[in-house]
Amino acid sequence: MPESVPRERDARFFLACVGIGLLAGLLSGLFGVGGGTVIVPLLVLALAFDQRLAAGTSLAAIVPTATVGVVSYALHDAVAWIPALLLAAGAVAGAQFGTWLLPRLSITFLRWAFVGFLVLVIVSLFLVIPSRDAMLELTLLSGLGLVVLGVITGTVAGLIGVGGGIIVVPALVVLFGTSDLVAKGTSLLMMIPTAISGTIGNLRRGNVDLVSAAAVGIAACTTTALGAWIATLVDPFLGNMLFAVFLVFIATQMAIKAIRGRAR
Repeated sequence: MPESVPRERDARFFLACVGIGLLAGLLSGLFGVGGGTVIVPLLVLALAFDQRLAAGTSLAAIVPTATVGVVSYALHDAVAWIPALLLAAGAVAGAQFGTWLLPRLSITFLRWAFVGFLVLVIVSLFLVIPSRDAMLELTLLSGLGLVVLGVITGTVAGLIGVGGGIIVVPALVVLFGTSDLVAKGTSLLMMIPTAISGTIGNLRRGNVDLVSAAAVGIAACTTTALGAWIATLVDPFLGNMLFAVFLVFIATQMAIKAIRGRAR
């Protein structure tokens, strides 16, 4: 058990992990994200996890969550398999770099970086209006672009503990002209090797609580398919606005914690 796990693993601890997982799984399926935007801040805020440990634990929990999400989107023929592999190739390398950087950066910096990251995502949600009819056309140039996007995404995944969907989904829609459903399904597939790579790096550095990750991940698997089904029914713009509201709440709470931590 990592030394930085802050409290006894009692019934309330595991109930909190299950609750975090249920919410993360629902949003993972609904928005095509791994759930790190939910798991990391809630592990920090609800269970007083160290930011590094929360990031590493989140990345491990994303593996089973994303797997269920891919199956769900594949049933709706909403996964671009080859582009996902190109994204993953870059992301695996990026994730190792991100986990290498993780123990070398201060907790306060990581908290503010996470807040800044969420602000960028929130802004993008208001700018991107997805189309259900757009397709991802694969060319030499777009293939290279996907690899570069993967490297950037993997680095952020290793540093912040997110699967990268909140980067990949908007990028695929805006830069590559992909439909929102295909972007979400492709993003979830890309996350699996990315999260595995990042978790291996974090395990070597003691930044993962596997018991908590298993509890969160298993719980998330039970609601991911429901989220993916809802995604096919909800208007894309309305979905973006709902997610933006949630991220504003999370960013505000994390900013407050960063300010209090710096004051101490």
